[in-house]
Amino acid sequence: MAVRKQKDGSWMCECYPHGRQGKRVRKKFATKGEATAFERYTLREAEDKPWLGTADDKRRLSDLIDLWYHYHGKNIKTGKMYLKMLQNICQQMGNPIAAKCKAKDYTEYRANRTNILMGDGRSIAAQTQNLELTLLKAVFNELIRIKEWPLPNPFADVKKIRVDESELAFLSPEEIRTLLDYVGTQNNPEDMTNVIKVCLATGARIMEAANLKGSQLSKYKITFTNTKGKRNRTVPISAELYDAIHKPGNGPLFSVNYFPVYMRLRKCFPELPKGQATHVLRHTFASHFMMNGGNILVLQRILGHRDIKQTMVYSHFSPDHLQDAVTKNPLNCL
Repeated sequence: MAVRKQKDGSWMCECYPHGRQGKRVRKKFATKGEATAFERYTLREAEDKPWLGTADDKRRLSDLIDLWYHYHGKNIKTGKMYLKMLQNICQQMGNPIAAKCKAKDYTEYRANRTNILMGDGRSIAAQTQNLELTLLKAVFNELIRIKEWPLPNPFADVKKIRVDESELAFLSPEEIRTLLDYVGTQNNPEDMTNVIKVCLATGARIMEAANLKGSQLSKYKITFTNTKGKRNRTVPISAELYDAIHKPGNGPLFSVNYFPVYMRLRKCFPELPKGQATHVLRHTFASHFMMNGGNILVLQRILGHRDIKQTMVYSHFSPDHLQDAVTKNPLNCL
């Protein structure tokens, strides 16, 4: 399903109102607006017939996933990754007719979930299964919002799996020194060391630090762009770090990428909890920031969190966090 510009300057609308197994509708228009309006009109005509029940809508789950990606998914930073996950879900569920989907279809799929991405039969972490449910719900919610799906969300009442709060790993000063010493003995030690130092000094994600360009560096400040939260943020740095990473011009500052840094962390600290190596430098910055008396609201801005709840996971590192428990407990009143 798409609206495409033709070589002669016209716009072609091509859609499958009843799914890819149904009849294809194609029509040319002079403008993109006319073609888009026709596309929506055609879909509504096929769907807005309540006297025929839901059987008239023969679109399959894969068609809705494609539609979601066309209108919404391609515009988000992780859209391609989410599309791949949704396609895997769809495949394992047997690509059902969307109008016939029920909550039970998903709960049965979840109960039998296997690791199709890795090509083995291992069970999947609860957090991953919760993300899959969130994505599947989002497909229907978004299409309902833009009036591209006339029925209720079939998975709206499915609940996430309850999971224990994960351990938040961070490095001690001694471990930081160990890491820097270790990296100094590896390939490309200067760039690798500087990427790690940027992460520890600013709370940056490894990818954000590794992809830095000269245009993002001003005197004693780094501006992170193309971030996960889609908001630029500027963080001050020391003169020493600035001098270490500054290069003339606007090109890349470092010749390393995410993976080598990640592998050095795994090699140096094999005991890190599963999944923690990716963010351990960011967690280390935030944890030490709070332990040294930093303000939680300032930390939120430095990390670029939209919701303070994301930042509150570090609040217990504050020296006076819940300190009233010591002075106001009943034993202290005896």
